[in-house]
Amino acid sequence: MNIKTIRSYAKSVPLKRPYTIARETISVAEIIFFEVELSNGVIGKGAANPDPEVIGETPEQTLYNLGSEKVYLGLKGKDIREFLSHIAFFRQIYPDFPATLAAIDIALHDAFGKWIGLPVVDFYGRHHNSMPTSITIGIKNVAETLYEAKEYKDQGFRILKIKTGVNAQEDAERVIRLYETFGDYFTVRVDANEGYSAEDLRFFLDQTASVPLELTEQPFHPRMDKMLLQFPAGIRRKLAADESLKDARTALRLANEALFGIFNIKLMKCGGITAAFEIANIARQADIELFWGCNDESSLSISAALHAAFACRNTRYLDLDGSFDLMEDEQESGFVVKNGYLRIKSNPGIS
Repeated sequence: MNIKTIRSYAKSVPLKRPYTIARETISVAEIIFFEVELSNGVIGKGAANPDPEVIGETPEQTLYNLGSEKVYLGLKGKDIREFLSHIAFFRQIYPDFPATLAAIDIALHDAFGKWIGLPVVDFYGRHHNSMPTSITIGIKNVAETLYEAKEYKDQGFRILKIKTGVNAQEDAERVIRLYETFGDYFTVRVDANEGYSAEDLRFFLDQTASVPLELTEQPFHPRMDKMLLQFPAGIRRKLAADESLKDARTALRLANEALFGIFNIKLMKCGGITAAFEIANIARQADIELFWGCNDESSLSISAALHAAFACRNTRYLDLDGSFDLMEDEQESGFVVKNGYLRIKSNPGIS
């Protein structure tokens, strides 16, 4: 079954609730869509939302790449049964454009799964059926944090990810007040988005030692990662690499250096499902747990990440809330969310 037509387009989607992280305030998601149509009419869909600050690729570059002659000639008339070879080809063509690769990878996986009539997770082998996701609260004052947490409690969510990294003392106060207000109802994890120094992290962990924080994500800028060796192994086991982890090469280095006990895999960082599995396999051999994250994304790419996550035995954490805050999402979700738990629909492919 051959690929007949190819299409790419962009869409700017406002967020219902703009939020602040350590390095910026985000109010709009710039999403790039990519579609391949097979000769029997089956359409495989992919999507990307690159984070230029992390991967150095802009939405404009992603759209340009996907509309290029390289992509057209690389896919037009090609057999969908050879989709993994097609993905490998584009990984050579676009090694520095992971969001471009993610859109192509997801679309080809989706088309292949639809053609064989099987969900992608079952093609690779399913290890999980349902898992809870965290939902994110940006950097806010205590009162606003508690108000938003109450909203999420009313919606059935049980895991919060609190953005931190600007002021360690205020961050600690927000976390402590959450536990004082809600008790053990919420599991709480935090994400500093590279905002801390070693002194900040030490202060924050000392101040919150009395509360059961699940994990701390990316406390330092990647160039400061070696400073994590100042902290005991028990603390590092509860640290998650995000911006420091971009591909299998960085995964191997981080695993050898034993800096993090958790890897946060994002399809937009590494280049899609195929590249994500390379990182996951390294993590499994190093006894590192998997944490699947996202940007502000269409439910289409969130679904792809969920298929990948459920196909990995060492998946322990989900932070796949990136489509919840979009004002609109033109793609039909490939997953169901109920009381904070995500479950993949039984549809073939991804979308």
